[in-house]
Amino acid sequence: MSTLIRLALAASLAAAALPAAAQSQGDWTVAIGAHQVDPKSGNGRLAGGTLAVDVGGDARPTVMAEYFIRDGLGIELLAALPFEHDIAVAGLGEVGSTRHLPPTVSLQYHFNHAGAVSPFVGAGVNYTTFFKEEKRGALAGSRLALDDSWGAALHAGVDVRVGERGAIRVDARWIDIDTDVSLDGAGLGTVEIDPLAYGATYVWRF
Repeated sequence: MSTLIRLALAASLAAAALPAAAQSQGDWTVAIGAHQVDPKSGNGRLAGGTLAVDVGGDARPTVMAEYFIRDGLGIELLAALPFEHDIAVAGLGEVGSTRHLPPTVSLQYHFNHAGAVSPFVGAGVNYTTFFKEEKRGALAGSRLALDDSWGAALHAGVDVRVGERGAIRVDARWIDIDTDVSLDGAGLGTVEIDPLAYGATYVWRF
C-alpha cells in the first residue's frame, strides 16, 4: 500500500494546477489497473471444526466502469481476470487451489467531485463464482467443490486528477465472500474468505 500511496501523493502535486474535471450526471468513467485480493486471516474450520483452513492471496488486472446518475453519484461495475487462491489446511499443508471471478455492483458517492482530489465511498453487492478447483497433497485424487457466493461489498478510495479527463485512483474494497465446501460430494462446512481488495487504476472520463 505504501507504494500506491506515494504514487497518489505525487499525482496530487502534479494535478494541483490542472483544471477540474467534474463527474456529472450522464458521464461514464472506465478504470483499468490491478488489485491484490487478500482473504482475512483464518478462514474457518471444516469437518466439524477439525480442519483449520487458510486461503492465500493473489493479484490480477481489474477494470471498473461507472455511470453517473447524478452529479458525483454513480453506479459502478467491477470486473477482473480470474483470481487464483491456494488453499492450505493446518497439519496437512497446501491441499489445492481455486479460481474465482468477483463481479461487484456498487452505488458510490464522490466527494468534491469537481476538484483535483476526490475521495469516494460506496456500497453494493458481490457475486463470486468459483471454478477450476485443483487438488494436491492430501487431497490429490479427490473431488473438491466450492459453491458460489452472494454478499455485501464496501468500497472507498480517492481519485487524483492528472488531466481534464484522467485520474489516478487508489482504492480498497471489503467483500463478504462465504462458500460452502464439499469433498467427494460430502459437505464439509463453510469457508469465510471475506477479502480486502486494494490497488491502483487509471480512470478515464467520457
